[in-house]
Amino acid sequence: MKTSAVLALAILLALLLPAARSCAEETQSTDMRLYPPATVEWKAGPAALPPGAKVAALEGDPTKEGPFVVRLQFPSGYHIPPHTHPKTERVTVISGTMLLAMGENLDRSAAKTLPAGTYGFWPAGMKHTAWFENETVIQLHGVGPWQINYVNPADDPRNAKKSPGTHGVSG
Repeated sequence: MKTSAVLALAILLALLLPAARSCAEETQSTDMRLYPPATVEWKAGPAALPPGAKVAALEGDPTKEGPFVVRLQFPSGYHIPPHTHPKTERVTVISGTMLLAMGENLDRSAAKTLPAGTYGFWPAGMKHTAWFENETVIQLHGVGPWQINYVNPADDPRNAKKSPGTHGVSG
């Protein structure tokens, strides 16, 4: 009886081990990349954010399935109106200071101050708003596809009406 159980376990492991190894390999990159600050390539922020933000994709693609890491740079005085995300948000403040108000009331006087070096995460669906009194860089870790859903659709820059004479050119 004992021999049968050991044999069954050995067969099960022989079948499962290659599958487990295959899954682990699929989630790990085959090459290494480093991003010293001088090599980070900044681009105009995504259309889902108010104009003025810059973004640098470090790993993965936030528009596709799977993990990603991006850095976002915000100018002094920048504000992201109240919004939610359908997945957990994970943020590290690299430089500057982020102010964050969370919950149903989004009371700016009760905002949390997140100085450089702060890491935080908040659950999917949590209403929050953020602003930056000085130039600030954050690193966002997430699982794509990433979305931002504004509490008030009028705050969504993607809903902004094109002014006459722009002929579809975005800035």
